[in-house]
Amino acid sequence: MTAPAEVKQAVLQQERRYAGGAERPLGFYLGALAAYGTFASSAAVLLRRRRTRLPDRIAAADLALLAVATQQLSRTVTKDTVTSPLRAPFTRFAGRAGPGEVNEEVVAHGWAHGAGELLTCPFCLSQWVATSFVLGMVVAPRATRLVASVLALRAGSDVLQFGYAALESKVE
Repeated sequence: MTAPAEVKQAVLQQERRYAGGAERPLGFYLGALAAYGTFASSAAVLLRRRRTRLPDRIAAADLALLAVATQQLSRTVTKDTVTSPLRAPFTRFAGRAGPGEVNEEVVAHGWAHGAGELLTCPFCLSQWVATSFVLGMVVAPRATRLVASVLALRAGSDVLQFGYAALESKVE
């Protein structure tokens, strides 16, 4: 057996041992880590080459805005009914999850299984979204605040909708 074949065999054996019979695409996870590292490093290099001045800090109000926007965008991509076509190649509809949201089961295998997990997990996707928002604050803070404000308003609207529904049910 050649060295590359031995390495591949060892990696597959490690993945099977780790998974314990479940689908755990370690290769995808490793690729996702590498992609994230490449994305963040490339952004840092590009900012350095452009001689973009980095802020000393991000203001507390901006951090709060970005936190709400990150949560809302992550949830929108991973759970909203309307964004289900993005997830459909990797998932199967498993039922309603609440107003405007769905539960989905990842049905793809291998690399696509990992992609499905990323696209159905708001916690997993939030790292990518948060990094994008922070880079946006460095490169185009006004535009980033504008987009983040729309998402924050949507989150606030969701809270008000739930509050209204709760009050309405108490009156009935």
